Amino acid sequence: MLSVGKRLLWVGEAAYPLHNVTRVHTFVLRPRRAEAVLDFLKWGGIAVVAFAALRGMGNDSTSGLEIVPFAVVVVFFARMMQVLTASDEHVLAVETASASTAVVTLADAGRLRQLVDDIVHAIEHPDAELQVLVQSVHVNPKNYHFGDEVNMYGGLGNLGLVKK
Repeated sequence: MLSVGKRLLWVGEAAYPLHNVTRVHTFVLRPRRAEAVLDFLKWGGIAVVAFAALRGMGNDSTSGLEIVPFAVVVVFFARMMQVLTASDEHVLAVETASASTAVVTLADAGRLRQLVDDIVHAIEHPDAELQVLVQSVHVNPKNYHFGDEVNMYGGLGNLGLVKK
């Protein structure tokens, strides 16, 4: 449920003061399909090399370890298939002055765009109220591109990401 009343935006159980909302927008949340395939190929290749090295050693101390490369391939294949079969999601994101972001979806992308206008209207008009039944987005954020796309020129290997 998404609702606006008394200068608060409620998204499910979370309340956001409307004066803290910095951006409301819609976008398509797309799975990281290319990265999933590349991860599978990289780790699959490493597993094949490890398997070949273990087979080449051929002594009794490595005989039980031959299953490990196979397990790595199975795990990364399953992860790749999970990402490849995931669907694109049309979502509405509400960002605040802090690091909080609320993301919801509806079956109708046009209705999501209208909802952006409704929330902006509520921000500009303190007496406005709104109540809409929306769906939560249940995705693994590691499997999707989320946020703005930024073109960076110069530097080496810039992805626009901060890693901790």
